[in-house]
Amino acid sequence: MSVSITKAIILAGGLGTRLRSAVPNLPKCMAPVNGVPFIDYVIAHFREQGIRNFIFALGYKSEVFESYLQTVLPADSYRLSIEKEPLGTGGAIRLACSKAVEKDVLVVNGDTLFRIKVQDIAAVHYQQKAHCTLALKPMKAFSRYGMVELNKDLSVHRFKEKQYFAEGLINGGVYALHVPAFMSRQLSVKFSFEKDYLERFYTEGTIFGVAEDAYFIDIGIPEDYERALIELRPDSRS
Repeated sequence: MSVSITKAIILAGGLGTRLRSAVPNLPKCMAPVNGVPFIDYVIAHFREQGIRNFIFALGYKSEVFESYLQTVLPADSYRLSIEKEPLGTGGAIRLACSKAVEKDVLVVNGDTLFRIKVQDIAAVHYQQKAHCTLALKPMKAFSRYGMVELNKDLSVHRFKEKQYFAEGLINGGVYALHVPAFMSRQLSVKFSFEKDYLERFYTEGTIFGVAEDAYFIDIGIPEDYERALIELRPDSRS
């Protein structure tokens, strides 16, 4: 019997300081792309992939999201998790997880569109009884991201710091997360999910990765935001 994941936490609390020159006075995920906020593409993809309920982890200008979400999602299909102060990616995920009843959730960076197949990452996640399973994007000639290496059983072998790589797998910002295991960790109130959780605990063999050569764009810098305006046009095929 196949098992999938039907709830997602979307991280949408970032300030987007690097994008401020192109999109002033808006949270990064709300940057307009062809008439709709960028996060609209993220929500649409994961709804198509079987996600039925969302928890939006919000911070900066959360009221902008609240107004938008009321227009695009049924009220009973989402909840809000609002930081009173910046908690880092890890703290934001933990706060949102406290509102989840499911044992396994998808965690998605709201400023990144990675069109993965949720069933593929869920299959590995459940088969390996993983604490966390990363969706990894194969990439060539890159230096903006660190690289992730896997063992033969798909457990994470190591994370390599940002530098130039001719090719490799990058963290695509989508994770299947086993909530009880994550919540049991003794971590600070404010922490980085990537540095203080993934890079700290992967050596235990409970964090896995799945490579997906699917469409990927991260609008964290103006150049890629401009690229999104072209690639996500209704008449474009990605």
